[in-house]
Amino acid sequence: MKTLSLAALAMLLSSVAQAETLTLSMSEITEWKAVQARVESRDVVPARARIGGIIEQLSISEGDLVTADQQLGLVRDDKIAFQIAALDAQLAALAAQLETAEAEFIRGETLVDRGVVTRQRLAQLSTDVEVTRNQIASTQANRAVLTQQQTEGAILAPADGRVLTVPVTRGAVIMPGEPVATVGSGGFFLRLALPERFAGDLVEGAELRIGAQGSESKGRLAKIYPQIDNGRVIADVEVDQLDTAFVNARILVRVPVGMRQALLVPAAAVSTRHGVDFVRVEDHRGEAIERAVILGATQADGERIEIIGGLSAGDKVVLP
Repeated sequence: MKTLSLAALAMLLSSVAQAETLTLSMSEITEWKAVQARVESRDVVPARARIGGIIEQLSISEGDLVTADQQLGLVRDDKIAFQIAALDAQLAALAAQLETAEAEFIRGETLVDRGVVTRQRLAQLSTDVEVTRNQIASTQANRAVLTQQQTEGAILAPADGRVLTVPVTRGAVIMPGEPVATVGSGGFFLRLALPERFAGDLVEGAELRIGAQGSESKGRLAKIYPQIDNGRVIADVEVDQLDTAFVNARILVRVPVGMRQALLVPAAAVSTRHGVDFVRVEDHRGEAIERAVILGATQADGERIEIIGGLSAGDKVVLP
């Protein structure tokens, strides 16, 4: 039995000696700053009423998708219809006046040859015809202006996008130029604000991590604004397949703001028992012992974990 125990111990020591080890050294890793970014539209364009009046139709609500020149509502101004009716009556009177003037001119042409009407009177009759025709043309132009104003009661979408706000309701009275809706267009992106001490560490085009750990997606730092706003640097982030169901929604973003030194061990070398993390290391006698450690963040590749305490550079980690 003693011989068998010695043999088993010898085999165990031999397996420890043959186990692969990793000598720890300081590694340079990216320092990440977690901030909240907001989903914003690139452009916010108001859809305005071009005439004043009562909103007769309103066919949109917040969240609707619209296309450029799509009719969103209709404004009715009853005064325009009354003015058009007045001009129509005036045109009818001028038409009758023109008919009479033309008849007088034709009769004057027949009488001037007989010497009954002078040529001066004939010229006056011709002038009356031209004046009446010009009055008809002027009235028709005024009527066209009113007709155009009546068609401008249609409220059109200024661009493709999503309706963000509708501050009015059907039946409300509005003035010319008053916004009926605001449309977010030009695409959506994330806008974030960082303390100005990180301004020198930001680089356009840098890769960012979007969302919580475990379900992160990637983004790109598209634009850094040169003006500091209330002690913060403003930047825009482009994200593929960004969820735009809620504008101004806050999303967690991790931004690279520098590099630092850290101890990294393979994730497979860490074991946990009773809530305590352990890593097997080789002591000065070459034997494997377990040492309690304090873990930091898991790296992006998921294969390495930062060691905050319990190990130091030069320690030999026994790999499984």
